[in-house]
Amino acid sequence: MNDREDGRLDDDPEPGALARLRGGLADRAAAAGLLDVAYATVDSPVGALLLCATPAGLVRVAYDGEGHDRVLERIADRVSPRVLEAPARLDGAARQLGEYFAGRRRRFDLAVDWRLTGGFRREVLAATANLGYGATASYGQLATAAGRARAVRAAGTALATNPVPIVVPCHRVLRGDGSLGGFVGGPEA
Repeated sequence: MNDREDGRLDDDPEPGALARLRGGLADRAAAAGLLDVAYATVDSPVGALLLCATPAGLVRVAYDGEGHDRVLERIADRVSPRVLEAPARLDGAARQLGEYFAGRRRRFDLAVDWRLTGGFRREVLAATANLGYGATASYGQLATAAGRARAVRAAGTALATNPVPIVVPCHRVLRGDGSLGGFVGGPEA
């Protein structure tokens, strides 16, 4: 291997070649029906976000602090081991998140694949998804909206395990006294 004037070794691929190869692989996998979960990482004001989608919709949004590799392992275990970096499938979600953070979007218009949650948790998240932009609710209000007024702690657990934070605005839910509860993105987010 000889050094070249541009600093690359003779067997180094040209800049961008690896991205084109990955994109081609993702396209061929999708065309063959082999791409069960596509993922991409996007920068945001709250740090790097991992976005994952199935053909049914957005299945996971994860903060950097959750450990993106761990999240992908869980996705492979719970959804499908056929997981591939394929940002094109996440272009719409990435665009809408960018608009949201820039203050140009108040409501997400994305298909969501809810397979990572169910039952009462899913009902709480549905109620949370209906919170208007800038509106807040308490855990108790969401438990009531989900049909189990006394299940306040269970509502909190549902929000703590929200697979699509930001899109389903669990960050707008407060304790009964109006104080902040826990948040998977951390208090900074």
